[in-house]
Amino acid sequence: MNWTLVKTIGLLVCSNVFMTFAWYAHLRDMKAKPWFIAALVSWGIALFEYLLQVPANRIGSETLSLPQLKILQEVITLTVFVPFVLLYMKQPLKWDYLWAALCMCGAVYFIFRK
Repeated sequence: MNWTLVKTIGLLVCSNVFMTFAWYAHLRDMKAKPWFIAALVSWGIALFEYLLQVPANRIGSETLSLPQLKILQEVITLTVFVPFVLLYMKQPLKWDYLWAALCMCGAVYFIFRK
């Protein structure tokens, strides 16, 4: 098992949870607050994202190319975002999520093929 890849994916998943909350949770939880308050809170959350994302990319760059890291990041983002939309934001499931996931699978195939 490639532990470098496992560590990279684990850190990127955790990073993306923070990122998703930093970018979108204020749309539900802070609608009544001024935008600059939401921005400051989001910035505070994003700090934890960066504390995980930067080491994840450094570790991942030991075995992955930059395009591979980017596609991996995008797939993880979608994997974290869909449950967030459904469970936290209470928005309905759409077929578009499946189609987007299939497109991302294609991206993974093309960027990781030898």
